[in-house]
Amino acid sequence: MTKGVKIADWLFYSNVWIALNALAQVVQTHYLLSGKVELTPAAGFAFFGALSLYALHRIAGLDRLAAFTAEGRHKVMAERKGHLRVYAALGLTGALAFFLQFPFRMQWMLALPCMIALGYALPLSSSGKRLRDLHFLKIFLLAAVWSWITVWLPAAELQADHSRSVLLMGLERFAFIFALVIPFDIRDLEIDRHTGVKTIPGALGVKPSIVLAFLLLAAMMAFAALNTYSNGVLTGLAISAGISFLLILFARRVRHDYYFSGLLDGMMMLQFLMVWGLGRTPAPEESFGLRISSI
Repeated sequence: MTKGVKIADWLFYSNVWIALNALAQVVQTHYLLSGKVELTPAAGFAFFGALSLYALHRIAGLDRLAAFTAEGRHKVMAERKGHLRVYAALGLTGALAFFLQFPFRMQWMLALPCMIALGYALPLSSSGKRLRDLHFLKIFLLAAVWSWITVWLPAAELQADHSRSVLLMGLERFAFIFALVIPFDIRDLEIDRHTGVKTIPGALGVKPSIVLAFLLLAAMMAFAALNTYSNGVLTGLAISAGISFLLILFARRVRHDYYFSGLLDGMMMLQFLMVWGLGRTPAPEESFGLRISSI
């Protein structure tokens, strides 16, 4: 194993990469609402929350996927199960530290998404079933929690009113994350058949699921077009949507997990970079039609 592979394995399977993408999506929302790129407590909470929950999810899932731990990503994760426990503990500690910095109203608004996220990662009963093991529910839960944490949380942090613009941004983010999760379900068809979990690709088939992903990315751009974004922001979102669709289109032909855990997850980071690089920074009080009160 080369040094480069070891670094990539650590980056992807320690969940640091997905945590960085969660942070990037929060910073993107903050930028769109305030015109500033800042690392705030919401970004820290998203980073450490993703780090812990994805580690807990993988630890709990390995016991059910013993038949798949002889090779590939499951083999890497099984060999580093002890490391995952450390990342889970570090993530929970960091998430709690940032959670305690939020005012009560923000802590309260996190109650439901945190309960859903924990139920997604950890068994709910002695049967070992998690929310992700309920038929067709997994993809909706992921998209809902990601949009809640990466849109509504930073909006609350900025004390933005729950206006039409924030709602459209939340729907846009939901559609984007939903589309990105579809190729992961296509990749995991064999695993989901083994565990008895029904998913959208399992029910519709691969090609209709790819069409669905295209429609979701088109919906994402429709919500964005209805918002008060600058032309630069819309261009950045369109570029990220186009590249995401191309990756989704070719995902059924790719077996290596770096394509999924690296490139597809990385579309969230790319979208932030495109929006930030191409967007025009407005004055805070004119940020895309939102009223921002002082914090």
